[in-house]
Parts: sequence; C-alpha cells; structure tokens
Amino acid sequence: MSTVVEQFKPRSGTQRSKSPVFVVGCPRSGTSLLYHSLLSAGGFPFYDEETHFFSGLAPRVGSLNHLKNRKKLIEKWRRSDCLKVTGIDREQVERQILNDCRNSGDFLRIVMDNMARSQNAERWSEKTPDHVLYLREIKRTIPNALFIHIIRDGRDVALSLDGKGFLNPYLLRKSHSLLVCGIYWDWLVESGRNMAQELGSQYLEVRFEDLVSKPRETFARVGDFIDQDLDHDRIRDQGVCTVSNPNTSFDNSKNPEGFNPVDRWRQDFPSGELGKVEALLGDNLLKLGYELSTAHKPARDIRLWSLRTYYRSYFSSRLWMKTHNLPLMKYFVRDRYLAKHEQ
Repeated sequence: MSTVVEQFKPRSGTQRSKSPVFVVGCPRSGTSLLYHSLLSAGGFPFYDEETHFFSGLAPRVGSLNHLKNRKKLIEKWRRSDCLKVTGIDREQVERQILNDCRNSGDFLRIVMDNMARSQNAERWSEKTPDHVLYLREIKRTIPNALFIHIIRDGRDVALSLDGKGFLNPYLLRKSHSLLVCGIYWDWLVESGRNMAQELGSQYLEVRFEDLVSKPRETFARVGDFIDQDLDHDRIRDQGVCTVSNPNTSFDNSKNPEGFNPVDRWRQDFPSGELGKVEALLGDNLLKLGYELSTAHKPARDIRLWSLRTYYRSYFSSRLWMKTHNLPLMKYFVRDRYLAKHEQ
C-alpha cells in the first residue's frame, strides 16, 4: 500500500517494552491474525478471547467510582465468557477490583496484569476489533497503552462480513447487507484514523495486505513500535491459532493455487454491486492507497446517499447511547457479543 499513516516515533527512556498492546480494527480485517502473531512471537500471555470490555461489559454498570457498581461488574464478569481466564487467583483479583478499581481501564488492567504474571510475562495484549471506537477512553484509563490499527481493503471486508451475516440483526432490508457492511467498514476505519493525531506515538497503522505479502518487514515495523522482537521464523514455527489455521469466510475451492486472502473482491463480488460499493467507499479506499476498479463517482445517487446517511447515523447513535450509559440503553441497544456471552 502506498499511503500509510506513520505516527510512531520511538523515544528513548520510555517503557514501551512493558506497555499493553491493543490490536483493533474493523472485524474481518486481520485483527486475529495480527494478534495471534504476537502470541506466537512469545512474551505475551496466551489469551484467546475478545474481552469486549469497553464496548460491551463496562457500559452496562455505570461509574466504577461507586462500590455497588464494582460489585455489579464482578457479578457480570462471573457470568460471562468474555473474560474467561485461567491461571489466576480469581478471589484475589476480585479483591483488587473492589479496592483499587475506579474506571474501565483499571478493571481490565487488574485482570490482565494478574494473568500476565501467572504466565511469567511482563506485558499483555488484547484484541477486540470494535475497541477501535474506544481509543480515547482506553488511552484515558490506560495511559501507556499502545494501539495497532489493522486495516484491510473495505471491499474484501464487506464480502467477509456479509458472508458471516455480521450485521443481519440491524438491517432494514436483507438486500442491503453487502452495502451496509461496506458502510460499517468505512465508519469504523474513519473513527480509528481520526484518533491518530491525538494518540501520536502510541498509534500505528498496519495494512492486512502487507501482513500477508510482506510479513518480515511488517513484523519488523510492529516490533519497533512495541519495542519487542517479533521474529518471523518463530511466529511461523509456533503458529498459534489463525497463524496456522486461517479464519476465512471465503470459499477457497475457487482458488486452485491455495489460500490467498488478498483481493478476493475481484472474483467474488456479485454482479452490479461493485460499482455501488466503490461509490460509497471510494474516498476512503483512495486515501488508504487502494486502487478502484471503476471510475470513482462519490455516492450522489439519492438511494445510496440516503442509505449511507441512515446507517452511519444509526451506528453513531448506538455508540453514543452506549458511551453515555443511558438507563434505557440495554433495551434499545442490543450488543451482539453480550447477548452471546452473558448468561
């Protein structure tokens, strides 16, 4: 990719080598591959769960300055798979939460620090894709956090999200699914990139396509950013989770040469849909260095413009309701992950 935001500038005397690392990005953009590559490199505790803490669990309980809310949070944690952890003294962790936890970052830090110590690691990493929407809150409550924003071609992401039925619960019409998945990518990527300047040297962008086609160079960049050796040969040999078993929604039988997750949109896009998606996403795709297959025409079609406006407003409204912890939020904002994990 020719256009990459380079915010990272190493500074001597910092404790980057012990800072927690957050891997974020639109779902289906390679967050799992990058995160599991970090685990494969060593130095991080093994933890193959998405916490959804800032996006799902924390907004349900209110301010953690209040003891009653900390108790409520512990109860939700006990009933949830989202923060299932092995190898820690849960009673000790809960005592720390009751005594020392005053915000969302405190809670996650207490849990993850204990897990890291239990596995003899000096730092930890966390991967919840939609935490890309909560970078400011994570930075506020975990000041030394480092953020890796992985970005993939929005056309491939839209196809993958659509194949998984990711946004089906929120669609007005099923026929809109592929377009809405593209709009969702556009909204999430823009939200993350808007934080780049504010986060400065704590923010790094990585292209999924570079991770796949130029892994050594990409791991070298990421390793410099987090101040940790990410040896490509070790990552390949250890092969944790998706490093050795790709997590794909595409039909690989169409590719006789084997698995290739890059530019799947060229062969898999339904006829007539590509022009619409590029009209909706073209501005961001071009900014990110992706080439378009059609002459770029912004979404001036009233139907496309209305669809984009409606769903971006809808996604933003849901986010606002979550972050402001409205009393009726849980009735109007159904969180797909809490619905799955919380019993």
